[in-house]
Amino acid sequence: MTTTTRWRILMLSKACVVGIYQRKLEAIARHDDIELRVLVPPSWRDERGVQALERVYTQGYDLHTIPIALNGNFHLHFYPTLGREMRAFRPHLVHIDEEPYNLAAWQALAWARHLRAKSLFFSWQNILRRYPPPFAWGERWVLRHVDGALMGTESAAQVWHDKGYRGTLAIVPQFGTDPQLFQPRPRPTGQPFTIGYVGRLVEEKGLFVLLNALAQLPQDKPWRVHLIGGGPLRPALEQQGQTLGLAERLHFVGQVASTAMPQAMNALDTLVLPSLTRPNWKEQFGRALIEAMASGLPVIGSTSGAIPDVIGEAGLIVPEGDAPALAAALRHLMDDPTARARLGQQGRARVLAHFTHDEIAEATVTFYRALLKLPQLSTYQATVIRPSAS
Repeated sequence: MTTTTRWRILMLSKACVVGIYQRKLEAIARHDDIELRVLVPPSWRDERGVQALERVYTQGYDLHTIPIALNGNFHLHFYPTLGREMRAFRPHLVHIDEEPYNLAAWQALAWARHLRAKSLFFSWQNILRRYPPPFAWGERWVLRHVDGALMGTESAAQVWHDKGYRGTLAIVPQFGTDPQLFQPRPRPTGQPFTIGYVGRLVEEKGLFVLLNALAQLPQDKPWRVHLIGGGPLRPALEQQGQTLGLAERLHFVGQVASTAMPQAMNALDTLVLPSLTRPNWKEQFGRALIEAMASGLPVIGSTSGAIPDVIGEAGLIVPEGDAPALAAALRHLMDDPTARARLGQQGRARVLAHFTHDEIAEATVTFYRALLKLPQLSTYQATVIRPSAS
C-alpha cells in the first residue's frame, strides 16, 4: 500500500481577498498531495478604495486572516504575525504572491529560509525598472535566494532575466476565471447597446481616449456606457463627459462586489480596455477581458502591454491612444450583431482553452511539484523556462 505525500503549501496573497479569485485556491486544494493554507489581510486599500475580504470559495483549504501593517503601501506593507503563522504551519513551500521588491516579499522569504522551506514569488512586472536602495538591495537578495518564480507573461519573464534572475520559472497568470460563473446569458430585450469598462478609474487606463471615441459615435442611436470601478479620475471624467455632451449616456456604476461581476458583465454588449503605455506602466494582463470573453462578450483592447496576447484573434485590437480607431471598432460592433456573436463565441472558446481557474491551478501545482523535486518534474520540462547564463 502506498501513501501519498502531503505537501504543505503556504500562500501569502493580498489579492485573494477578492472572492472569485478563491476559485483557483479550491482547484489547487483538490490535488490529493497538497495541503493548502492561504494567508490574507482583512482588507486591502488602493486608489479604488478599500477591498474587504470576501470569504466566498473556501472548500478544501484554510483561508486564514492575519493582521497587516501599512495597508495600502505597496512597497512597505508587511504582516506582524507572519513568523508565528509560518512556524505553526511548517510549510514545505511558501508561495509569495508579491513582487520581489517589496517588504512583504522579503519578510516571507526570510521566514521560508529560516524554516528551510522552498519558496517562489509571483510577478506581473513587464517594464524594466530600476529601484533605489533599499528596494534594489532587497530585490537582488530575493533573486539570489528564492527557489522559483511564476511570471504572469512572457514580457515579465524577460524583465527578470534582464535583472539577473537565472532560476527556474514558469509563465502562469496569477488567476484565471470561472466559466460557470461567467457564461453567456440572454440579454434583456429592448435595452440600448451597452458599452462597458471595468477597472480602475485612472489616467493610464485610457478613459479620456474612450470618451473622445464615444463622442464620435452616432448620437441618433440608442447606446450607453457603464463605467464599473472606482478611482481618483472619476470627477474629471464626469466633467469631460459633460463637455462632450455624453453625460446622459455615461453611468458610473462604482465598485461592484466580485460575486456580482457576472451579472454586471451580462448587462453589456461589449467590453473595452483602452489602456495607455506609460514610462512606468503598461497593461499587465487585463483580467476583465477574460471575464468578458467567458461571458460571450466581444472585447476591444488597445495595443498596450499584454492586451493583444490575452485577446489573440478573439476580439478587436486598436492602436493605443487612437480615439478614431476605437470609435470605428465600436461602430462596427454596434452595427453588426453577427460579428458580435462570432467574436463572443471565439472569446469564450479562448478562455476555456487557456484561462480557466482549473487550467491556472493545474499549471501552478505542477510548478510546485517541480520545485519540490517530485517525479512529476519530467512532465513539466516543456513549460519550465530556464534562461541562458548569458
